[in-house]
Amino acid sequence: MLRISAATASIGGGTVRRRRFRWAMALPVALALAGLSGCGSGAPATSAAGSASAPGAATEVTVFAAASLTGTFTELGKVFEAAHPGTAVRFNFGSSATLAQQIVQGAPADVFAAASPATMKTVTDASLAAAPVTFVRNRLQIAIPAANPAGVDELKDLADPKVKVALCAEQVPCGAAAAKALTAAGLAVRPVTLEQDVKATLTKVELGEVDAALVYRTDVIASGGKVGGIDFPEAGQAVNDYPIAALAKAPAGGTAGEFVQLVLSPQGADVLTKAGFEAP
Repeated sequence: MLRISAATASIGGGTVRRRRFRWAMALPVALALAGLSGCGSGAPATSAAGSASAPGAATEVTVFAAASLTGTFTELGKVFEAAHPGTAVRFNFGSSATLAQQIVQGAPADVFAAASPATMKTVTDASLAAAPVTFVRNRLQIAIPAANPAGVDELKDLADPKVKVALCAEQVPCGAAAAKALTAAGLAVRPVTLEQDVKATLTKVELGEVDAALVYRTDVIASGGKVGGIDFPEAGQAVNDYPIAALAKAPAGGTAGEFVQLVLSPQGADVLTKAGFEAP
């Protein structure tokens, strides 16, 4: 600017003054426009609750979770949506083994919460999740109908051929835990049905189709008194760790990690422990 003014001084003072006037007027306008542009490109403020209002924030988070997490994760989903206006949490609850296979086969998911490290390993071995974190533990109880028509009192009663028993299939976490507990007790139980997840197994008791089942204590609590629960010592040898991870190819991106952080937070722990889960 100084060189331009010096070079035009010989042409006439009026010209120099006009050019200086134009620069003087243009500079504040340019600065103002730059300021407006800077405001538009900066990350918008978020609330203390962690509202997802950043550019490109996901409007939907899909969570694949073990069936035993149905009640607690549904509650946490509502908490997350309240803290992230405009974002919906969608759940796919079921057998952890089935969910893991769906993820490996390409099902679009953002978060996976499994009922055992073994089922999470199916996903990590496929490089679809990294560094899962154990967030709770769960143990088995004997679930019985409220009236307990078979008079079941302890684990060895399940070995009685007259007692109709439901178990989870052994390839799913609740079934693997049941097999471990029965082995620890030295018992051979012949179930009348093998179910693909813990909710289906519990339903058999609720409907009175079986006399007993081995399910998680959290599911007995969630039944709201529809079934009774009996503790047994061998359950301590078959406790399941629950890992959670944001998936590597999560369509929701960073929002998936925010849901995981909610589960790991004190607020998440409070919801889970009230439902009967144990701290890891």
